[in-house]
Amino acid sequence: MEKLLEEQLQNNADKVKGVLNILLESPYFYRTDNEDLFMYLRRYRSEFAVFFREYYGWELIIDEKCARVYKEKWYNDAIPPSHRMQFNLTQRDECIAFMLLIEFFEHQLEENSMTVEDRTNLRFIFTDLLEYEARRFAELFSGSDKYTAEYIRGNILRSLLPKLIKYRFILEVPKPQGMDLNRDQYIYEALPALYHYNSGRLGQGIFTDEQAGKNNETSVESDNDINDNEETDTHDSIAGDDDFESEDSNDGTDSDSGVTRLISELDEA
Repeated sequence: MEKLLEEQLQNNADKVKGVLNILLESPYFYRTDNEDLFMYLRRYRSEFAVFFREYYGWELIIDEKCARVYKEKWYNDAIPPSHRMQFNLTQRDECIAFMLLIEFFEHQLEENSMTVEDRTNLRFIFTDLLEYEARRFAELFSGSDKYTAEYIRGNILRSLLPKLIKYRFILEVPKPQGMDLNRDQYIYEALPALYHYNSGRLGQGIFTDEQAGKNNETSVESDNDINDNEETDTHDSIAGDDDFESEDSNDGTDSDSGVTRLISELDEA
């Protein structure tokens, strides 16, 4: 198999180098980034998978719209989690809001009868996400009046959404020319990476005793802040953590139990 990739490197050096570079330049390689190279990767996925596994110990993950490489182990312990180029959520409320975004995404897919095989991606209006998050926060913290829609908008989503855009989970759709929209009317596109996450498994994966060696343990210093030295590593720049990910987002796990467990673990910390 390795020999086959060497043959491709000799015959199609530009394509092989292009695929390898795109996979490492951002957390996700989307089909829409470069359809020609994406289809080339899918055609020779076995050869690329062997290359990453044999030389780096990484796993190549690819579906209809998205490809990425999963790195299970961080080798340079001299670089603390806070200095690593990865998607880190360092506040409890942001962790919960991200899980609820995955819930919202899953519900929207079901309501619109959409799957990863659809050529178009799910789009949603900000106000719909805000209403969902506000309702779920109210359910999860029924004894508190803290989590109003305005609080979630200004103190949670305002900081979370730019991170999700930067790491290519969502895309802010440009406003139609000549149309004046307020923030609640902004349209976002859910990018294919969200299919790799499952809200139930995400909640279970954040706080498991077995993760002590993976830099994924978290402790709470205050109501919202998570210890900077033990950040929640939700996504590595090359790959994520297997406990947060699922190629099949419909594995039957109860998403509500995952969120509830997250809150319980944080409150007990």
